[in-house]
Amino acid sequence: MSANKNTNTPKKSFLANSAVQSFLASIVCIVIGLLIGYIVLLLINSKGANDAILSILKNFLNYSSPATAKKYFGNTLVKAAPLLMCALSIQFCYQTGLFNIGAAGQYVAGAGACLFCALSFKLPWYLCLLAAIIAGGIFGIIVGFLKAYLNVNEVISGIMLNWMGLYSVNMLLAKVKETASPYTMTLASTNKAAIIPSLGLEKLFSNNKYVTIAIPLALIVAIVLKIVLSKTVFGYEIKATGLSKDAAKYSGMKEKKNIILTLFIGGALAGAGAAFLYLTGYEQWEVTQSSVPSMGFNGIAATFLGGLDPIGTIFASYFIQHITSGGAHLDKQIYPAQIADLISSIIIYLCGFAFIVKFIVNRKLNEKVSKLGYPPENKDNKDENEEGGKKE
Repeated sequence: MSANKNTNTPKKSFLANSAVQSFLASIVCIVIGLLIGYIVLLLINSKGANDAILSILKNFLNYSSPATAKKYFGNTLVKAAPLLMCALSIQFCYQTGLFNIGAAGQYVAGAGACLFCALSFKLPWYLCLLAAIIAGGIFGIIVGFLKAYLNVNEVISGIMLNWMGLYSVNMLLAKVKETASPYTMTLASTNKAAIIPSLGLEKLFSNNKYVTIAIPLALIVAIVLKIVLSKTVFGYEIKATGLSKDAAKYSGMKEKKNIILTLFIGGALAGAGAAFLYLTGYEQWEVTQSSVPSMGFNGIAATFLGGLDPIGTIFASYFIQHITSGGAHLDKQIYPAQIADLISSIIIYLCGFAFIVKFIVNRKLNEKVSKLGYPPENKDNKDENEEGGKKE
């Protein structure tokens, strides 16, 4: 018995690859966002618009000295690490079908916990980090419990907790603020043990003392989440719950437990992000601030720009922080620094349309495949096998 076997398989369309679609969608969102930002700059002052948009894009490269450029590149990475953690918080919860807009409040809770433990109790950095993780996780559990057992929309409860967290943390940290200013005491003068160690990383960025192991730790967390979501049973249950809570329930999964656990992990990630910033000594908390820090909200842009993928979120988080920091180099007498925030906001909206475009593209590709029926290669194989059987 002999039969010629055709091992050729139909080639998969390049555009059918999900990673390719996400990458192209992100590029389109970035280009359109920058274009609209440039148009706004033109409307404000057309003469300096070219230099302004270039200043935003260049960021630390605006400095002619290589040493200075490295130092400010380090500053961008310092703020990109907590942004990445907030983005991962939102991205992880989104896998369960939850929009964790409460990441901003969880970030605030983490900041309050780590700073109070560092400045009041004089605890070392790793215990302060743990306190931030627990505080952020508790805020996440509250939202998760309300969602799982009382069916309270997580967006509503999350937004309410954002403001509750802000004013609670302001009152708490007022006990450890400087006498003559509304800012908390510095870690360097109060508790050096609470500063996250750099382990020599600062030497790569012109001895920038704010560059610490928080940056590689954030990258490791992103990689771990990627593995958990794609290679573990827990990750499968999380995504299954997001696709259909009822189906997950009837298949034996504990959907309520998964919702609460997911929001706890999301809150813990956001809380850790706050510790990754404030335990470097880069910023002090202002106890009189009346607005929630934008870090949690910027995480939304990084999440969707990264294609809802932990690895893509790494690059998206850096890009969002890059243009946000670049906004500081604008001529403040002509342009507002919020232009960079405007670009980020536009990107958020465009990412929503990008998902619609991806859906349309996939539907068109599926229709094309269904019209073909059996691929020609499979038909040949079937005919050849039937002829071989008859000959035998």
